[in-house]
Amino acid sequence: MADYDMVIAGAGIIGVSCALWARMRGLRVLLADPNPPGSGTSSGNACTLATYACLPVNDPSVLRSLPSLMLSGDSPLGVSYAHALKNPRWMLAFLANCRAAPSARIAGHLAALMEQADDGIDPLIEAAGAQDLVEARGQLNIWSTAAGAAAAEAGLQRRRALGVAWREVSPREAQAMEPGLKLPIQRAVHFHQARHLRNPQALIARMHQRFSDLGGSSVTAPVEAVQAGQDRVTVTVDGQRLSADHAVIAAGAYSGRIPGAGTADLPLGTERGYHLMFQGEAHRVTRPVGWAEGGFYAVPHADGLRLAGTVEIAGLDAPVNRQRLDYLARRGAEMLGPLPAPSSEWLGRRPTMPDSLPVLGRSARSPRLLYAFGHQHVGLTLGGLTGRLIADLAQGRDPGLDLAPFAASRRYA
Repeated sequence: MADYDMVIAGAGIIGVSCALWARMRGLRVLLADPNPPGSGTSSGNACTLATYACLPVNDPSVLRSLPSLMLSGDSPLGVSYAHALKNPRWMLAFLANCRAAPSARIAGHLAALMEQADDGIDPLIEAAGAQDLVEARGQLNIWSTAAGAAAAEAGLQRRRALGVAWREVSPREAQAMEPGLKLPIQRAVHFHQARHLRNPQALIARMHQRFSDLGGSSVTAPVEAVQAGQDRVTVTVDGQRLSADHAVIAAGAYSGRIPGAGTADLPLGTERGYHLMFQGEAHRVTRPVGWAEGGFYAVPHADGLRLAGTVEIAGLDAPVNRQRLDYLARRGAEMLGPLPAPSSEWLGRRPTMPDSLPVLGRSARSPRLLYAFGHQHVGLTLGGLTGRLIADLAQGRDPGLDLAPFAASRRYA
């Protein structure tokens, strides 16, 4: 008999969701991570259960705007040219997926996941007793330029065609909804079915506590190696070799660094994101507000105002880019008026495949090896669903969703 039914590498929102779903199903689970649950990239996001976010970062507008995005000091995109030159496979595949046809195909696959996202996370919120952390005020997206407002139309209509509910609000209504906004508003859209969390890390901590209360096991150590066969997996954790019926690779941007996991050759990249926190300033907005041209969200967090977002294409281990933080501070003041000095700052590493789709399902190396990583900007939104899908696969259940588009062996461009 194996030591565990499942050993999970990674205790972010994906790994903890996998652990809690599996334990609620009665599986014997070990969760391994060198850091406290939810303390990594999962802790610093824009706090939004963004079921509307079916449009990939890969968009034809990226190709049209690439020179200005890369060269402007007011761009929400930053690129390390040294990193790009060292990783041409990822960069070229990413740009290839910005063409109209691939982008539309990717949006359809993401929409299929988003349609079931709430059914994946809501049982975990209930199990963790975390309903008090969830706010149902929707998400407001604003455009401050006429050009930006016009350019948004195609994407909004694509969302609607894919089943995403939204309503147009007038600039005056948007200003009434969020009086703290100082920008000129040319257009505004309310994704009224979206929700946000007062503190994502608190949710993950409660989920992990529920997992522990149900008898789940955790270790504060990394998965050091995986040896997968057809019938069983041997996992090395903290120098100890353990046997399991299944191993789950859910280590986010670090998933490619686990020896034997079969992930080292996958084109897993990193979209680095940043946030600034302003203690005592949460009243500036009442719900997540996304400024489209700015490329970030202003979010009311339990600890203050959070300005979160932007994209930096750079190495996993590259140092903090102060220009990205300065950008958020400068543009945040444009959006909301003068702000005090931030109380804290943060860098997170979004795990991103060049087609902006997660890797979900069984490894071609072994059916006992399950992949759950690469969720880019929507890990918080899709974490619960991913956990349920992984539990289904581990138990031999039909996941009720075609996982072929998310297979590790797919074509990425």
